Amino acid sequence: MTAASTGYLASKPRYEILDGLRGVAAMIVVAFHLFETYSKGPAFQILNHGYLAVDFFFVLSGFVIGYAYDDRWNKMSLKDFFKRRLVRLHPMVVMGMLVGALFFYFGACGAFPAIGATPWWQVLLIFLLGCTLLPAPMAWDIRGWGETYPLNGPAWSLFYEYIANILYALVIRRFPKFVLGLFVAAAAVLTIDLTLNLDLFGMLPADRSAAYTVIGGWSLTPTQVYIGFSRLLYPFFAGLLLSRLGAAIRVRGGFWWCSLLVAAALVTPHVGSVSMPWIDGGYQALVILLIFPLIVSMGAGSRVTDVRSIAVCKFLGEISFPLYITHYPLVYMQWGWAANNPDAPLGTHIFVSVSVFVASVGLAWACLKLYDLPVREWLKRHWLMK
Repeated sequence: MTAASTGYLASKPRYEILDGLRGVAAMIVVAFHLFETYSKGPAFQILNHGYLAVDFFFVLSGFVIGYAYDDRWNKMSLKDFFKRRLVRLHPMVVMGMLVGALFFYFGACGAFPAIGATPWWQVLLIFLLGCTLLPAPMAWDIRGWGETYPLNGPAWSLFYEYIANILYALVIRRFPKFVLGLFVAAAAVLTIDLTLNLDLFGMLPADRSAAYTVIGGWSLTPTQVYIGFSRLLYPFFAGLLLSRLGAAIRVRGGFWWCSLLVAAALVTPHVGSVSMPWIDGGYQALVILLIFPLIVSMGAGSRVTDVRSIAVCKFLGEISFPLYITHYPLVYMQWGWAANNPDAPLGTHIFVSVSVFVASVGLAWACLKLYDLPVREWLKRHWLMK
């Protein structure tokens, strides 16, 4: 039985640096969310631009999809492609929902007004819906934040990741480079529309709480859906275009320099004064449109050769997705604890936050080793290779 007939194709060599950078960004996302508990708003947030990690993940994903699949469509059907993507992503989607369900009631506080009135059977139904990655309508919100995935908020970005994979497989993989370049240029307009709050298409209300930013995408309102697609289309397909163009910049010590650039982009304080938010919007546009593609090009063109760098990249790459998709239920719990204990000493708040960070990393590692890798291996043997 050939690989083509079984739907199984051996994985290509990985870009170790890109894997490592995904892990660097995931670590910063966890810290960003922990600090967000104490934030007075986006302009005052410590690790201020941590939310841009989602846009960076999309650039990475687009590049990797192009590298992994662009030259395989003569050996692989649409069904094969979707099966491979499901095997790679969906086991941890289910685990993220399970963790969210198990920790749901521990986050009860004034910030999550619906938790206390939510019966267990409704949590179970939302868990089952979340396992399909179908978004929950606003009327089914069981937390009070209007999230499409109230058990595990960050899953919204996986929903858009799936949409990007579908668009790629059905349509955009057929685009020649020139047409793809035009598509990416058009998508850049959406990024600029968000970051500079131009509202070219009448989708951004005047009272938008996070104006002049790309923050959003996690609800089913028309504005939030527009934000979600705007955050997806340029980064993901710019990454795909980089892959097709062979855009690779070789840098000595590339992993460490790229990691520094990622960290700098995500932790830079709010740029400009609060009274002139367009300056920070311009910064976000610069990072998404230019800096992130540059970092991915540098990561793709550079190599790691020393044992320490290889080990660091491997660890960060392996843990990145499990960490991203399982940490937020613990953050909900930390948020609830902080809200219910506002007078606790500063040292106690720091201890709780550090403990949640360490627990998040430990949980992600355990999920990877005890669940994700074994399940994916089983699915490869019993589903992909049939």
